[in-house]
Amino acid sequence: MLARHHDPIVAIATAPGRGAVGIVRVSGKHIAPVIEAVCGRALQPRQATYLPFRDAQGAAIDQGLALHFPAPHSYTGEDVLELQAHGGPVVLQLLLARCLEAGAALDPITGQAAVPRLRVAQPGEFTERAFLNDKIDLAQAEAIADLIDASTETAARSAARSMSGEFSLAVNTLLEQLIHLRMLVEATLDFPEEDIDFLQKADAQGQLTRLQTTLATVMQRAVQGALLREGIKVVIAGQPNAGKSSLLNALAGAELAIVTPIAGTTRDKVSQLIQIEGVPLHVVDTAGLRDALDEVEKIGVERAWAEIASADAVLFLHDLTRHTADYLAADAHIAQVLARELPRNTPIIDVWNKSDAADTQVLGSIKGGVLISAKTGTGLQDLRSRLLEVAGWQAVPEGVFMARERHVRALRQVEEQLVKAGMQLHTAQPALDLLAEDLRQAQLHLGEITGAFTPDDLLGEIFSRFCIGK
Repeated sequence: MLARHHDPIVAIATAPGRGAVGIVRVSGKHIAPVIEAVCGRALQPRQATYLPFRDAQGAAIDQGLALHFPAPHSYTGEDVLELQAHGGPVVLQLLLARCLEAGAALDPITGQAAVPRLRVAQPGEFTERAFLNDKIDLAQAEAIADLIDASTETAARSAARSMSGEFSLAVNTLLEQLIHLRMLVEATLDFPEEDIDFLQKADAQGQLTRLQTTLATVMQRAVQGALLREGIKVVIAGQPNAGKSSLLNALAGAELAIVTPIAGTTRDKVSQLIQIEGVPLHVVDTAGLRDALDEVEKIGVERAWAEIASADAVLFLHDLTRHTADYLAADAHIAQVLARELPRNTPIIDVWNKSDAADTQVLGSIKGGVLISAKTGTGLQDLRSRLLEVAGWQAVPEGVFMARERHVRALRQVEEQLVKAGMQLHTAQPALDLLAEDLRQAQLHLGEITGAFTPDDLLGEIFSRFCIGK
């Protein structure tokens, strides 16, 4: 642990603003003087006590509940004090200041300032201490932040699964299988008089195959979990008056963007987070793509192309009521630019809008894409299904646990190392030292997920994204 991890810390643990209840949390060693100063008495462990919270002169700041959780039976694994007061910002700031004042008071025995002094917690420091004190692993710590930030019900439930340890259990099961196989190979290295038949008799190949099968299952659930957490960015593009703003409103179920018959109404992007079967989609409506003469619209078109360049998927909207040669030529030009400028793996979905007003002959000529009417809602369910398809969403029978991109990346690195190990085992005379190294690297990558092998700079980045007080 770093030196700062030994300091007692304090923070307001509830969201900024007014509320019915607000919480000030203290964690660390030697917090008894703070309890005595603020509460005026010692507290029974794990029992809520209703009492006044006192300032330095003994006057009541507020009345509320005080709870003391002695180490190691607390969230952080340290002594913890929670003060549940009325949720006014001024009241909570007064309590915070009082705790800091009490934590810096002179020790009644030595007459010296209390060491170490109580200080305000950094973002995520309470959860970081829970991790450092082995109350939770790193995947569970990240799941706590993901549960707080969940944008859909499905994401919240998946984060709760990870927080309870479901993801960690799956990773640790993989680790156990991997370590068993690795020890088998290491033992063969330690006893060179044993020939390669030793590995064959121990079914090393079968163990590796079962390990790869388990990994594939875990990776599938993790990929889906990462999708639930991150979502995808979907940009609606097309010529002016194709119905882009109407489509955004229809997908969102609200009048978010201004819709008029006037070409160029949308001058800037309009974004909205929607969910389809619990998967978050960041949908962006953009200015109509054309050679604009108006300076403001020109800027809007430039921003539209910038949004398109960063999209995970593009909905290329076509107007079925405008089937003229000029309109079709302009659409073909946009299609060429999209194909040229976008990465090859960025899906472009052709969406044919205004099917309710289109000529029958025109409708019969459409091949591919999705036929919709943003006005009547026809075809929107097909479009939603197509978006889930391009996003890669596949609900798994066992349920999804929340995962992050770094978890998926680590699992893919494990997969690569196991493929290398399999190639070694398939040779007539496998290089056992290389095989052992492949398995060791796979173990290290798995350990990165739960925090068994994690550099301090990564820990700093992870916990800095938490809110203060958590």
